[in-house]
Amino acid sequence: MGLTEHESLKTLSPLVGESRREGVLLDDWHPVAAAGDVPAGELVPVQLLDRELVLWRAADGNVRAWEDRCPHRGTRLSIGRIYGDEVVCAYHGWHFDGGARCTLVPALPSVAEKMQARVLAFQVKEKYGLVWVCLGAPAADVLPFPEYDDPNLRKVLCGPYDVATSGPRIVENFLDMAHFAMIHTGILGDPSRSEVRDYDVAEFDDGQGGKGVLATHCFAWQPQTNSLAHGGSEVEYTYRVVRPLTAILIKLPLAQSDFREAISLHVQPVGEEQCRVWIILALTNFVQTEDELRAFQDRIFLQDKPILENQVPKKLPLDLGAEMPVRCDRMSLAYRRYLRDKALRYGVVTPTAPVRV
Repeated sequence: MGLTEHESLKTLSPLVGESRREGVLLDDWHPVAAAGDVPAGELVPVQLLDRELVLWRAADGNVRAWEDRCPHRGTRLSIGRIYGDEVVCAYHGWHFDGGARCTLVPALPSVAEKMQARVLAFQVKEKYGLVWVCLGAPAADVLPFPEYDDPNLRKVLCGPYDVATSGPRIVENFLDMAHFAMIHTGILGDPSRSEVRDYDVAEFDDGQGGKGVLATHCFAWQPQTNSLAHGGSEVEYTYRVVRPLTAILIKLPLAQSDFREAISLHVQPVGEEQCRVWIILALTNFVQTEDELRAFQDRIFLQDKPILENQVPKKLPLDLGAEMPVRCDRMSLAYRRYLRDKALRYGVVTPTAPVRV
């Protein structure tokens, strides 16, 4: 028999069940693939929140996102094939149409319609060059990224980067300027000019009825302000956290005001301590090739990766006393408060109440 929505939710793994009770990650949209990597005629396996999914592009041009599991005997549908506009399971040849309904059981051709068997299907959208999936009931649309809609800015998709850590650790690193001089020496920072000036942090409206975190007047001196510029100059950053696993920065070199760059970081939580990272550039650099722009971004992110994978614990502690913050960590502290306010438990270590004796 087909699964009802309530029954479908009960089949989620325990960790995803935790997210369901939070109503945070399960009801949000997450990137799972580049749109160009889901061509017609192919079954593409992906993972999200400890769940295995299969993507495929139907005849109507839209991507479907299903649980990667045949309801008959649990075989991964991704090892099957597409026949016409249907997915065919490799084990017993069951056919499923674009609506995830079983249309043919080869061993018993007369029973498919009576059984009403279905694959568990999820909502999916294509936006910003990515395929986004929501495993629950979307609380809002795919996150806003207005710079992507600016025709004066060139768009380049970078990644994905696989990182063995939690999503919140990755976002917090993206928000951190103090590591520029140590990890990105000669590119984004210089040890002789490592001081981080004070900056402003505030709450902001994300444009979809929610609240995010905003950091402004973030100044840093950088030897190489972008993949074209050399010689060093001061840069102003604006950071905004628009969803628990997404942050966007705007970079504007003060000595080169005609240059603009928005970098949007999106974390795909494969599991609590395993993620894929997608980065979207929207910038005024129309000189270099996409490969050159990606190579520069790869260089930066791959310098961050070993740091991220060697933070202990891998989950982000939300207890302010668990680690030792300093003044320049104000954006990180605001991000942790933001996650606490959303009651996030997936990928974090939550504060515990003192034991009474």
